[in-house]
Amino acid sequence: MEQFRLPQIEMPKLALPKAVQDVLAEAETKLAHRPKLLKLFKNCFPNTLETTTKRLDDGTTFVITGDIPAMWLRDSVEQVVHYVPLAKEDPELRSLIAGLIRRHVACILLDPYANAFNESASDWHWNTTDVTEMSPWVWERKFEIDSLCFSMRLAYLYWKETGRADVFDADFKLAMRAIVDLFKTEQRHFERSPYRFTRNNGIPTDSLRGGGLGMPVNYTGMVWSGFRSSDDACDFHYNVPGNMFAVVALRHMQEFAEWVFRDMALLAELKELEQEIDHGIKLYGIYRHPEFGPIYAYETDGYGNYCLMDDAGTPGLMSIPYFGYVTADDPIYKNTRRFALSRENPFYYEGKAAKGIGSPHTPPDYIWHMALSMQGLTAATAEEKLEMIAMLEATDADTGFMHEGFHADDPNQFTRKWFAWSNSLFSQLVYKAMKDGLLDG
Repeated sequence: MEQFRLPQIEMPKLALPKAVQDVLAEAETKLAHRPKLLKLFKNCFPNTLETTTKRLDDGTTFVITGDIPAMWLRDSVEQVVHYVPLAKEDPELRSLIAGLIRRHVACILLDPYANAFNESASDWHWNTTDVTEMSPWVWERKFEIDSLCFSMRLAYLYWKETGRADVFDADFKLAMRAIVDLFKTEQRHFERSPYRFTRNNGIPTDSLRGGGLGMPVNYTGMVWSGFRSSDDACDFHYNVPGNMFAVVALRHMQEFAEWVFRDMALLAELKELEQEIDHGIKLYGIYRHPEFGPIYAYETDGYGNYCLMDDAGTPGLMSIPYFGYVTADDPIYKNTRRFALSRENPFYYEGKAAKGIGSPHTPPDYIWHMALSMQGLTAATAEEKLEMIAMLEATDADTGFMHEGFHADDPNQFTRKWFAWSNSLFSQLVYKAMKDGLLDG
């Protein structure tokens, strides 16, 4: 394997916007009786702004994922999403988020198949042996359906929270067009797609089989995806939570088409595509489990084969209500959640220190902090939310930050000491609990 040596990017430490400072001051009062949780929150809530965010000369915003000096479309949205509710009254924060949306638009127009991008046309790549149509702007070109959905999610939340439509320019509409065209192409991947990806590093989950085309699929109406939100290759290439997210993204785009661009033809096209994908999910994406009843599968190929698991990344089965496909009281979601939090899920682990969902992306018995945060964010009861917060608080290995995965028996064994997405998701959970009065002394 020839892997590019990780370049070093100097990220200037931004002065914290007033709205973020106000949240930290609020925490000083409301979490004073829990000093460790207060320390974690004060470290994690501003972490994206303090360590991973850069304002560029063109007015856009570049957000690296942390210990990897590239911007993932998916990660960068989730790294800033907890700031969006604060942006309405804070011009600086609003400008940062709008700049990130514009940066996403530029990336999508460069290559809608890519998942991670460089700050400039530096020709830096995660791996120099990738066989695909690379660009000097692209850090990695693993097609993951969720990447495009996250870009639309950030634009939608920004619009709804601030009431501002300044990001919806001609380039934004072109990016919407690129997403629609790609989704339609990948509904019939083997017949229409130009996308190929192989990586000659000896790691099966880093490459697509079949000469870079992936395993065979049947037409379902869903959109083919090469890789999961973990950046690992799909087993069966209709990733169900990813397609659910696509349905939600297309609903957001319908609102853009109707209320911002006033384009009724585009609105009709988006609605038809949303319905095709949603029909495919309902027809092919539900598995009749002998113990849990009807559950949402993680992946299927449309030929009757299913991957039954859940992964810590978003979108996953646990996060379905979080990104808005169904609510947490949906009967099939409730069945799916029970499955995901059981030993029937091959990536659910229980140990001396914690229990929760991990990932094939990390070693066996490693639970992800993001999975615990997501379990708390989607929990139906205050008791479960508080249980997750306590578990997160107890498993930081006294570093003051969240990590990627940690060993279920020993949190001192962990991966990725600087992982801003994990810090942000934890912050989102704690802040919501704080606002709901769950953490009052």
